Amino acid sequence: MNERADPEDGPLLFAHRGFAGEHPENTVAAVEAAAGVGGADWVEIDSVPTADGDPVVFHDALLSGRGGPPGAPDDRGLTDATGAVWETDTATVTAAEVLDSGETVPLLSDLLDTIPPRVGVNVELKNPGREPSSLRPDEALAPDALAAQRAVWRPFVERVLKTAEGCENDLLVSSFHEAALAATRERSEIAVAPLFSESIEDALEIADRYDAAAVHPPIDAVRGSPFFDRSRFGDVDVVDAAHDAGCAVSAWTVETWYQADRLAAAGVDGVIADYSTVGIR
Repeated sequence: MNERADPEDGPLLFAHRGFAGEHPENTVAAVEAAAGVGGADWVEIDSVPTADGDPVVFHDALLSGRGGPPGAPDDRGLTDATGAVWETDTATVTAAEVLDSGETVPLLSDLLDTIPPRVGVNVELKNPGREPSSLRPDEALAPDALAAQRAVWRPFVERVLKTAEGCENDLLVSSFHEAALAATRERSEIAVAPLFSESIEDALEIADRYDAAAVHPPIDAVRGSPFFDRSRFGDVDVVDAAHDAGCAVSAWTVETWYQADRLAAAGVDGVIADYSTVGIR
C-alpha cells in the first residue's frame, strides 16, 4: 500500500462494502463475489463491536440501519433486527439478515477467512461502541482531546488487530476518526488512511502524524475533476498534496464509469466503488 498505482494500469479498484450496489453489503457473499477472478484489487469493509466486544462487519450504528418513511422504496431497513450494534449480543447481531438476502451480519474473523490473499483488505473502523455524538470525526485533535478519544477506541482497535493477526492479505485500516488511527499505530505497523468529508487540511495533518499510506477523500474534494466543489474544499489540490507527502489517494464513493474515468484523469490512485463495472481497468 505504500506504492501508488501505476498510471498505465489505471487506479486500483476498491469494492466498497463488497460492491454494495450489486450485493448485500458487508456480507460474506458480497466479499466472495467482489474478490472473485477479475474482480476488485481491494475489498473495503466496515467494522464495529457488538455488546460482547466482538468485531463484526457492519456500517451503520443501528441494526435497522437507514430507511425511508413508511411506504418508501428503501423503508425495509438494513437488517431484520433492531437496536444499536454495540448494545446487542453477538449471537443476535450475527443472526440478523441483511437486506432480505439470506445473508447475515458476519464476524470480522469469518469474513477475513473468505478473502483470497491476492486481494487487499481495507477495514474501516466505524465506531468503538459509543454513541456517535460522543466521537470526534473529521478533525485533527488537540493532544488532550486525542488522548481521551484514543482511550475510547483502544479496546476495539486491539480486538480488530488481534482478529487480523496471521492474515495473509495486504491490510489497510481507515477511519474518519483520528483517534482510531492513533490507537492502531500505537499497537501495529499496519498501513493507515484517514477518511474525510470536510477538511482537506485536517486530513493531511492526520496523514502526516501517522505516516499514512493513503488519504481517502470524497470525489467532490478531488480538484481537477468535474466533481470538485470549491465552495467546500477551497483551492487545495488533495491529489498533489498527498502525493507530495508520499500518500496514495483513493476517492469515494464512485457510482459510474464516467466518475471513475474523470477521477483517473485527475490522478487518483484508487476508486472506492459500489459497482464492479465502473470500467477503469
